[in-house]
Amino acid sequence: MSFCCGAGMVGSVGSVRHYRTLVHNVPIMFCPVCDRIEVHPAIEGEYEILVEYAQGDQAPEVDFADFVSVDNTSELFENCTMTDEAASFSDVLKQQIDISLDLLGIAKELKDEEWREALMIRLTRLSDRLKQYNIRKQVSQKSA
Repeated sequence: MSFCCGAGMVGSVGSVRHYRTLVHNVPIMFCPVCDRIEVHPAIEGEYEILVEYAQGDQAPEVDFADFVSVDNTSELFENCTMTDEAASFSDVLKQQIDISLDLLGIAKELKDEEWREALMIRLTRLSDRLKQYNIRKQVSQKSA
């Protein structure tokens, strides 16, 4: 299980830019609080080899799935706090908010002010992201 800034990282498949090369369909871990993205540790070696070849060929884009078979996606993400496969991003944010609220209750019981403040900052960021996501979703639905 990976954590970033105290929040659980979410497993997903996405695109990653490595210098001038954009690599699609890469198993990644991302933090919904601070937007940190990292290539999933289980496929990091294959990813590095692919980007090395792609950059040598000066390829602007490559598809990870065309070169590396990742058949066990569910096993790959089994140690993640959660994945975004079945849920919307809104649901992922809500789950992270719920976890943070539970931790906030514990921090208050322990009278740990530093942890409580860190959790309040995380909750503010998560709720701001949820609001922004919902606004973008409404705008895109109206324009469709």
